[in-house]
Amino acid sequence: MDLQLKDKLALVSGSTAGIGLAIATTLAQEGARVIVNGRSQKAVDEAVAHLQSTTGTDVLGFAGDLSKAEAANELAQRYPDVEILVNNLGIFEPKPFEEIPDEDWLRFFDVNVLSGVRLARLFLPSMKRANWGRIIFISSESGLQIPAEMVHYGVTKTAQIAVARGIAESVAGTGITVNSVLPGPTKSRGVADFVDSLAKADGKSPEQVERDFFEHMRPTSLIKRFESTEEIASLVAYVASPLASGTTGAALRADGGVVKSAF
Repeated sequence: MDLQLKDKLALVSGSTAGIGLAIATTLAQEGARVIVNGRSQKAVDEAVAHLQSTTGTDVLGFAGDLSKAEAANELAQRYPDVEILVNNLGIFEPKPFEEIPDEDWLRFFDVNVLSGVRLARLFLPSMKRANWGRIIFISSESGLQIPAEMVHYGVTKTAQIAVARGIAESVAGTGITVNSVLPGPTKSRGVADFVDSLAKADGKSPEQVERDFFEHMRPTSLIKRFESTEEIASLVAYVASPLASGTTGAALRADGGVVKSAF
C-alpha cells in the first residue's frame, strides 16, 4: 500500500532509539523527509547515518532537548514547515507514589506533555496555511489504566490524550488531523534495559521476567508479550498519511489488548 507520504516533512521527537527510531524509519521508508531528534549531537548523527544506510533516503537531524522552550523555538526556526509532527519524546520511571516528589511530577509533565504542546503550537500555523497536517501524540495504555508503579507517568499519558483531543477540536473542519496512539508494553531500549536489570537482580532469564510481567503486572494482555517497536510504528505511519484523513480526535490503541474494553 502506498501511504502517499513521499516528500512530506516529518518531525519525530525523541527518535534516536526505541519507538521513535522505528517511527522515523518507517516514515523514511515510505518516502517522507524525516527529522530525527535527540538530546546529543552524537546520538542524532548515529541515528541519521543508520536511517540513511537502511532506507536509502536523505534524513535530517536536530540535536536539542525539546522539553525546553529554547530548543523547540530553534527547531521551528530551522524547519518551519513541518507537515507531520510525531510527539514521541517521553520518560518513564517506576517509583512508589509516596516517593514521587514535586520535582519529578514537574519534570515528567515538562518532558511528556509540554514538549508536545509547544511543538504543536509552533507548527500549527504553517499547517493551517497549507490546510493540511498531522499531529500525533505517542501516549500509552497507561493513560487509560494508570499503573500503580508509576502514577506520575500514567497521569502525563492521560494528559496527552486530552491535549490531542482538544487540539483536534480546535482545528475542526480543516485538513489537519490530531490523534494519540496508545502503545502497550513495548520492547524499546529502555524497557529492554529494565528487563535485563530485573533479570540479573532476581537471578532469572529475561524471558522469565517477561512471562512474570504479563502474568502479574499486565495480566489483561491478549498477546502476552512485549510488542516490537515496529508494530507501533506501522500504525503511526498510517495515521500520519493522507489515507487517514477520516481519523481525528481519536485515542488509537496499539496496546496488545491490555486495555480490557471493546471501545
